[in-house]
Amino acid sequence: MSRPYRLQAENSFYHITSRGNERKDIFRKESDYLKFLEYVLKAKERHQFYLYAYVLMTNHYHLLIETTKANLSRIMQNINTSYTTYHNVKYQRSGHLFQGRYKSIVVDKEEYYLELSRYIHLNPVRAGMVEMPQDYRWSSYLGYINNKGDGYIDKEKISQTMDMGIKAYQKFVEEGMKEKAEPFKGVYGGFILGNTGFIKEKLSDLKKQRDGLNEVSYKKDIIHQITKDQIIKKIEEKYGKRMEEICKSRKRPMQEKKMLIYLLRRLTGLTNQEIGELVGMSYAAVSMAGIRMEEKLEDNEQLKKEVEDIVLAFV
Repeated sequence: MSRPYRLQAENSFYHITSRGNERKDIFRKESDYLKFLEYVLKAKERHQFYLYAYVLMTNHYHLLIETTKANLSRIMQNINTSYTTYHNVKYQRSGHLFQGRYKSIVVDKEEYYLELSRYIHLNPVRAGMVEMPQDYRWSSYLGYINNKGDGYIDKEKISQTMDMGIKAYQKFVEEGMKEKAEPFKGVYGGFILGNTGFIKEKLSDLKKQRDGLNEVSYKKDIIHQITKDQIIKKIEEKYGKRMEEICKSRKRPMQEKKMLIYLLRRLTGLTNQEIGELVGMSYAAVSMAGIRMEEKLEDNEQLKKEVEDIVLAFV
């Protein structure tokens, strides 16, 4: 199956959603919701986008954002990779947290902003989690009905776009509780929501992107937030040894070498072969060292804490 089209453009308005793998929960505790929002704030600082609305459900989330650069993939990679790393370490799991790639729809802000923000804020109500949207803590709705916002959304940009007061917006949202709106039924090609003129404009932008005039390569855009050099530096600092000394034992690697291999396997895109070349071992030995480390982590609380301290220093 081919990947869905992904338009990367500056000053573009997007509805983003990402779901837990196999629809499993991605948020388990209050601290998880707070950590995810922390990563959103960090991504805003790094990649300069505006957050208009959000809701964090137990097994998925919705974001309404506006980019200032053609960097949507970098934004989402930053958020999802950081949170996955945090979640996997905290709950001692590995593998994918999210189900495939996030889904993005480029939206005509003037025409669909209000409807989409209402749709997002009513998610918990329609899921039967609360009776009123203001009863749900993990959405931007409380920030909308509070003059000061919530510290996450860009209140000034929202006020300029919404063109209605707080009470009028509350009434608009509550009216939406009476019937189930389907704002995405008019989505064109699975990734554009707008009128005919808007669709033609975005298709033209996509053609330029695909022709290389405004190319954003998906593979090049995927960046690992934690690099091998960062991991090596952290291991050297923790154990007080240089990389050369850590890697000199080939047959029976010491604890620090096992830790290095485990973290390289778990947190970077390096293959076992590439890790083996780095630490002076065969790819099979690297694989075995990683498996044994994972087995030890299952019942060694001190080792779990050691790994968690190292990884959380990055995120």
